[in-house]
Amino acid sequence: MDNEEFRRHGHAFVDWMADYLAGVEEYPVMAKVQPGDIAAQLALSAPEEGEAMEQIFADFQSVVMPGITHWQHPSFFAFFPANSSPPAVLAEMLVATVAPQCMMWQTSPAATEMETRVMDWLRQMIGLPEGFAGVIQDSASSAMLCALLTARERASGWRGNAEGLIALPPLCVYVSEQVHSAADKDVMVAGMGLEYLRKIPVDGNFAMQPQALAAAIEADIAAGRKPCCVIATLGTTGVGAIDPLGPIGELCQRHGIYLHVDAAWAGSALVLPEWRWMIDEIGAVDSFVFNPHKWLFTNFDCSAHFVRSPDDLIRTLDISPAFLKTREGDQVIDYRNWSVPLGRRFRALKLWFVLRSYGVGEIRRRIAAHIEWAREAAGWMEAAADFELLAPVSLALFNFRYHPAGLDDPGALDRLNENLLHELNNSGALYLTQNNVNGAYSIRFSVGQTNTERRHVAAAWQTIQDTARGLSA
Repeated sequence: MDNEEFRRHGHAFVDWMADYLAGVEEYPVMAKVQPGDIAAQLALSAPEEGEAMEQIFADFQSVVMPGITHWQHPSFFAFFPANSSPPAVLAEMLVATVAPQCMMWQTSPAATEMETRVMDWLRQMIGLPEGFAGVIQDSASSAMLCALLTARERASGWRGNAEGLIALPPLCVYVSEQVHSAADKDVMVAGMGLEYLRKIPVDGNFAMQPQALAAAIEADIAAGRKPCCVIATLGTTGVGAIDPLGPIGELCQRHGIYLHVDAAWAGSALVLPEWRWMIDEIGAVDSFVFNPHKWLFTNFDCSAHFVRSPDDLIRTLDISPAFLKTREGDQVIDYRNWSVPLGRRFRALKLWFVLRSYGVGEIRRRIAAHIEWAREAAGWMEAAADFELLAPVSLALFNFRYHPAGLDDPGALDRLNENLLHELNNSGALYLTQNNVNGAYSIRFSVGQTNTERRHVAAAWQTIQDTARGLSA
């Protein structure tokens, strides 16, 4: 493809992209294909000769697009959002064109220095105190792994990397029962063993119980095991629970335990001063992560990982063969030492574009609106005689189920709500996901897509009522 052909197709693609963004509401939110449908339309091997871009793009539209679940649809209320926005898309186009590898300052000075500055913008925006330094990871799971590895090294007296874990006492990690499954995987990857992952009971608001945490820590110490890391969550995936950082932090300080905070979703709400209470008692926290690619209108992947001691993180992950040593040395930051992969994308550019294009004020207005609409929708459900909330509303998330009068058998209610969820998602009008709350099948409703408006939330509620009562009839 020569440059003029590239220019022609590029213009056509941008026109298609703009049309897609303008008309995304016309698509069914969840892809309406069966397993194997897309693969059946793909050739079994690559072509020997190159094909025309017109044909490739036509196949993209006819083969690929029917198999896309539209995360940028304003009636996407499933999981947590994985937001995009026009400024972020434009930035990603530029990054893809320049195609830098940003492992070190020398390989991309602008990427390194912009990342440092933009991460400090974020720190200020969410109210983290000075003293935290930031790095962009690909996901909160990767940030959690970095935290566990750093905690492992600190707890082992920096012996783990050098000698392996076999020479050490068992290292214990403490999380709430509501923690994201990434904790289980990261404990496995870090070599610490699921046997030593302690899932602490939660209270009536689904938050970690500090007294139960204290008991678990003391039991491990008495048995000759080493408490290594506590992972507290702000905004658990299932119900949006907020773990209490103050009493958890006191226990960590008392026992010399590393404290990591996973605020992957809820951290974006910290741009609103009225939600800063979530981090009022952050003094004992060693690291903190939230995902701008969830609720801050920035394309995946972009996870904001803040650490109180960059030296500890670097000491844990630094490998410096001769080919990676540069003349700048300690004058610059080499972010390759702040994460597991050596290679790094220029993620800071899209964040820079988003923050400058929207401004902090508009970001605050949108997130506040999402919270308001979720609470309004939860209120509609509470007022309806045949619906009920199964957990407290948290930010822009709530869990509900349909509970018609006279149907009180738990198994029958679960089957009814599972059927309801499938019917709603198959309709294409909206997309929701399931949860289990205190043993009951529930439906999660998460508001947060970039362009969602109140009318989309109201339409979803109407569809939920009509579909549920149709099933009941």
